Amino acid sequence: MVSRKIETYCPLRKMVKQWVDRKKVILEPLFTSYVFVRGMSTDLPVIRQTHGVLNFLYWLGRPAIVRDDEIENIRLFLNEHQNVRLEKLDVHVNDTVRIMSGALHMREGSVMEVRNHTVKVLLPTMGFAMVAEINKSQVDVLQSSEYVCVGQP
Repeated sequence: MVSRKIETYCPLRKMVKQWVDRKKVILEPLFTSYVFVRGMSTDLPVIRQTHGVLNFLYWLGRPAIVRDDEIENIRLFLNEHQNVRLEKLDVHVNDTVRIMSGALHMREGSVMEVRNHTVKVLLPTMGFAMVAEINKSQVDVLQSSEYVCVGQP
């Protein structure tokens, strides 16, 4: 039998859980019931037959493909932040920003929403946003999407 190179990745988020007598950091899956799998398209039938696999996540009728840079962004984001959560959202493009420090240094993205210090980072392939407390001073606005008045003088 031929040995196949099939990589898997289950992003785990660090959560601080409070008990009566102590706090503890635990790890739990970021995407409930999802595991990322890297393999060749010829491996799909074998992967689907793996015990515990129900199906693939589909986008436009084909198994969804998550780019390597998006997986790396998830890894960096989870390494830097605790209590990360996912929020399902409709995508609306606002300001374009560049992150100026931290694990995502010099990465550009679209600001989905800002509340106090909360910045939503978009994962466009899956339609989710990772949310973490990030100081506003860590982002530099590259392009503003503010309204402008157009008319005759």
